[in-house]
Amino acid sequence: MVCEGFPYREALRLVGLALREDVGPGDWTTLWTVPPDLRAEGTISAEEEGVICGLRVAEMVFRKVDPGLSFSPRFRDGERVRPGDVVAVVEGPARGMLTAERTALNFLGRLSGIATLTARYVEALRGTKARVLDTRKTTPGWRALEKYAVRCGGGENHRMGLYDMVLIKDNHIALAGGIAEAVRRVRESMGSRKLKVEVEVRTLKELEEALASGVDRVLLDNMSPGDVKEAVGLVQGKVEVEASGGITLENIRKYAEAGVDYISVGAITHSARSLNISMDLRPSG
Repeated sequence: MVCEGFPYREALRLVGLALREDVGPGDWTTLWTVPPDLRAEGTISAEEEGVICGLRVAEMVFRKVDPGLSFSPRFRDGERVRPGDVVAVVEGPARGMLTAERTALNFLGRLSGIATLTARYVEALRGTKARVLDTRKTTPGWRALEKYAVRCGGGENHRMGLYDMVLIKDNHIALAGGIAEAVRRVRESMGSRKLKVEVEVRTLKELEEALASGVDRVLLDNMSPGDVKEAVGLVQGKVEVEASGGITLENIRKYAEAGVDYISVGAITHSARSLNISMDLRPSG
């Protein structure tokens, strides 16, 4: 899997924040123990199987700390790695390498963890038409990077924020006075904006109301696979169908086999465990 759309600007901003947080006024341990002219070679390795992601961010970290550091990736984002695989090699001033190490590994581990978990969900759907979507349940400030990691794992992005799609959820419906009224207000207010309109439904009755309102997609929230199958039959291909809520690796295929187009899984971002990635340094000539 070769992923596209690396969010350079957002990554650069996060790298700056992360280094200010970690380095503060100075990396005293490194400054007081490592000679300024010492050069080193650092080997970044995978300690477990997974999908690597975040190599460009890691390079940005090292280069931000010391432009004299060279970063040579051995894989591309979206490729699978096995335990012991050398992911990248860093060469140059030892001080800068040590100062950047933890921040670079944090980015690599976090993003690779998301890509790896996403890939597991995508694999579970193999042979069906359903596609895995992420949600807005992301780390504040990290959304662009985490959604990039989802793409590297083979998943697809739902809306990036509140601005690029209309998703009418239960609280909107309650405050607007019903599905039909909520959709009517959206269509009336949208003007020239060409945004897709999706409505969350929890029952077949709500689904019928949403279909009658002329939406583009329905989100079947916390329904059982049996109810989802019945709902898909009711839709009859008129609109896109998304299932969400209570989706796990153990049951996702049942939802896919019910005939939905999309399955959104918040866990791929909010519950992904970081991939174990390490770095070993040694003095070089």
